Amino acid sequence: MTDEREGDECERDEPREPLPDVPDVDTETDADRTVPRAKGVRTHRPATEHGTIPGDRIGPADESRAFAGGGSDGAEPVADGGTTPANVDADGTLGDVFFTPPAEGQSQDVENGDPAERVGVPDDADLDTPGYGIRSEMNDIETPDDKTWFMELDEAVVEEDRCIQCGTCVAACPSDSIGISDDDLPELVKMCTGCSLCWDFCPRGGLRYERQWKITGGEDNVSGAGDPITEFSARVEDGWREGAQDGGVVTSVLSHLLDAGEIDGALIATESDEEPWKAESFLATTHEELVANAGSFYNQTMALGNLDLAQWEHKLPDEDAEDLSLALVGTPCEIEGVRALSDFEWDYQSQNAMVRAVEYTIALMCTKNFNHQRLVGEQLEAKRDVSPEDIGKLDVIEGEMRVYDRDGDPVLAEDIENFHDAALKGCDECADFTGYCADLTVGSVGSSDEYSSVIVRTETGLTAWELTEPDLDYHDLEDRSAVGGLQNWDKKKAFESLERPFDPDAPRFIDYTDHAEDYGTERNPHEADH
Repeated sequence: MTDEREGDECERDEPREPLPDVPDVDTETDADRTVPRAKGVRTHRPATEHGTIPGDRIGPADESRAFAGGGSDGAEPVADGGTTPANVDADGTLGDVFFTPPAEGQSQDVENGDPAERVGVPDDADLDTPGYGIRSEMNDIETPDDKTWFMELDEAVVEEDRCIQCGTCVAACPSDSIGISDDDLPELVKMCTGCSLCWDFCPRGGLRYERQWKITGGEDNVSGAGDPITEFSARVEDGWREGAQDGGVVTSVLSHLLDAGEIDGALIATESDEEPWKAESFLATTHEELVANAGSFYNQTMALGNLDLAQWEHKLPDEDAEDLSLALVGTPCEIEGVRALSDFEWDYQSQNAMVRAVEYTIALMCTKNFNHQRLVGEQLEAKRDVSPEDIGKLDVIEGEMRVYDRDGDPVLAEDIENFHDAALKGCDECADFTGYCADLTVGSVGSSDEYSSVIVRTETGLTAWELTEPDLDYHDLEDRSAVGGLQNWDKKKAFESLERPFDPDAPRFIDYTDHAEDYGTERNPHEADH
């Protein structure tokens, strides 16, 4: 196709009149030039800039300016705007680059100064992190009544010092938005989507844990020590039991489950490399690892917040995640949490595979747990001059905190109530001393020294017991009344501390609005300026 305008120009034989203010050029001597070079101005253009300028990039003519060229007034050609680069000469050759050094005494000292220091901030500038109230300033969308945000869990549980550090909220989050802070508490690490799951599964928030007892163990699993299949006093006779707690039954059960191929690993507690007597989560996959970590600690590990498969996959078989099988040893609240999570088919993202893999649960009898720093650092070391490095064993038994040195000799035996300030406040609301939701419950109450009390609660627990029983010295539970009595005492303490109704027949999940009314918690704290 031929442009008609091209054809019209080809048909013209007579010369055209020169256009005003356009310089004349000699078509032979100036064939490569269309506009005379302006002095001191670079005329070279990159290859990508050569060619015809599209029409839609040409703006309207500026009639207030003379054309760049030899006009009727004989003016010299001028540049069409812009500044000549300081390091490029008229022929477009790049020269040396010079940088202006910072003025001394005015720039921030990044080597010796505080890297977080803000310099040159105007007096009236507010650079502090905005409160939750900024959300309502950013949009006019009202929050649906049925949405509960992490900020509400934070307000009602964490900020009120009611968190029991079980880690259920971390495991429940379907967007991996909740992490573990340096002080071993849940914290928001990404944007909260308001899915409500962290609230729903929190044993001090939306999870009515007493209802979970019935859902897991049946209608009779709410009184005394629950509705167990059988109960024993047992101990291991192997030499390694000396380093274990009481009878060493938990270590033996896990070891037999590993040997039988029933599990690929067990999530237990180990001692921190940095802080003596501080427990951390650990996945044991061998008998040797289990024995090396035998014994009890008295701080929580955020266990359910450490079920991320990526954290442990180097220790697990190279097989599909759905084929994994794990055991979980934890406090009753941790067992309540994982049971509730397992009852639903929701995707818990990074924690999902290991939540689904937990097939055996062992609860440790528990009346309360402690904040590590307050117990070991303040109560034992600072107030009682007991160095953490010298402690060989800690035990809470017969209403006393007992401390032994590394030779097994007693160092301290004192009423547990004297350590109340170091306890987790949220433990006061727990009525589950014996781990109603577990497959097995193990502790010292109800058995003589060097024996463990074992409560078999489920068929799964019975399988674990039958694998272990041939290697145990055991007999019927020595004192059922001691276990039942402490369970009833624990419930009484919980009833005094709970500010909501205790009702095993009520719905499993508690609405945040109902909780806020019972506890006097502020509603919608994310819309207030906290």
